[in-house]
Amino acid sequence: MGRSRKPLRMADKEAVFKIATRSLPDRYAAQIAVGMTDAELLTALEAVLGIFGGSAGPGSLHVSQQGAGLKIWGSWEIHNTHTEPPLFQGKHTLAMARRVYQIADPDDTQLSLF
Repeated sequence: MGRSRKPLRMADKEAVFKIATRSLPDRYAAQIAVGMTDAELLTALEAVLGIFGGSAGPGSLHVSQQGAGLKIWGSWEIHNTHTEPPLFQGKHTLAMARRVYQIADPDDTQLSLF
């Protein structure tokens, strides 16, 4: 029988993402300022996420991350990264990084609408 979990709100998912990638804005500030291609952002995220890591504590979000596949898990309880799907993976991690840290893609020729 499975245990019930406290659901994650969108703000919680964004907090999980920021915890897992917290060193990105500092380590890659110059590149973020001028924009990063998908390949550059992929390399940066792999470095930031590392081989495997995480953080947790009483009353805080439990976060796990893995650079291979750009995977990020998060929950309010302990989670099993072998049986539970990540919150973010692959292209969704790239898209979230662009949204959260406002990283432009110099390869995108679409003009900004705003």
